[in-house]
Amino acid sequence: MNLSLRHGAAAAALFATGVLLAPGAARAGSYTFATINNPADVTFNQLLGINNGGTIAGYFGSGAAGHPNQGYTVAPPYASYTAENFPGSVQTQVTGLNNNGTTVGFWSTSNLGVGLDPNFGFVHQGSTFTSVNDPLGAGSPAVNQLLGINDNNIAVGFYNDAANTAHAYAYAIAAATFTPITVASATATTATGINDNSLVSGFFTNGAGNTLGFLENLNGTGLTTFEAPGSTNTMFLGVNGSGEAVGVYTDAAGLTHGLTFSAGVFTSIDDPFGIGTTTINGVNDHGQLVGFYMDGQGNVDGLLADPVPEPPAMGMLAVAVLLLGALRGVLRHLRA
Repeated sequence: MNLSLRHGAAAAALFATGVLLAPGAARAGSYTFATINNPADVTFNQLLGINNGGTIAGYFGSGAAGHPNQGYTVAPPYASYTAENFPGSVQTQVTGLNNNGTTVGFWSTSNLGVGLDPNFGFVHQGSTFTSVNDPLGAGSPAVNQLLGINDNNIAVGFYNDAANTAHAYAYAIAAATFTPITVASATATTATGINDNSLVSGFFTNGAGNTLGFLENLNGTGLTTFEAPGSTNTMFLGVNGSGEAVGVYTDAAGLTHGLTFSAGVFTSIDDPFGIGTTTINGVNDHGQLVGFYMDGQGNVDGLLADPVPEPPAMGMLAVAVLLLGALRGVLRHLRA
């Protein structure tokens, strides 16, 4: 295991609101960061999903020829990694997991190099792997990926059509049915996460060629779109039960930063060891974040970010005592 703990804070939010936090709530943008790398390959790890128990889904290996993706899960205290690869596959990425032990992802029959290998979605329940591919997919090479799943066993992902354009969909595991997920005026759409309230996260390309994040109910209502200020490439990559979305954006200088987006408030997130190279892929209901960054040696490292609790709020009695003391001081000054 490679796990190092560090303290840090996210970059300042570009939008801010005044919020009275309850005792024990997390301050927006304040996290303790840990690097988590599978010792089988410390040069390339991406952590892609985290459930409420803290179990993380991810993979090692860049996917370059001779360096295949190999999937895994790892649970606290992150000392033992469980390999998870689709049977007979050459490459596997585990991209999402729920609180019931079901994982999703995609797999490939080859390792020719990034962008050259066909890939196919999968669901893993117990000891059973099932390949999942929307029948409308017709890309060359084939591209079909499941990227997130909720506790109702609804998974989301996308396929590429014959023109290699992405189309988002939801997959109901029990019924083995596919439902398109669309965004008005989008030219390409990818679904990346879904919570138990059927709120879907993802990203889409608009007519101007810009990429924006979106949140939308599975029934097609309540669309919210977001583009980070100054960015033409913003992606939502996951969403938790409270509707907090996470993802990544590219700034005007071409640097990438993780993000959180909750109740209309956007916060930029950077691992202290990977400022300008950070991506946040997953978030659980406790506000824990997972993703990855590139370090100074050019390695891609998995990251876990834990929210730092806000110090307990001062009680009303303590406030009253302070005010009374201040008033007494004023009165003494006036009498002097």
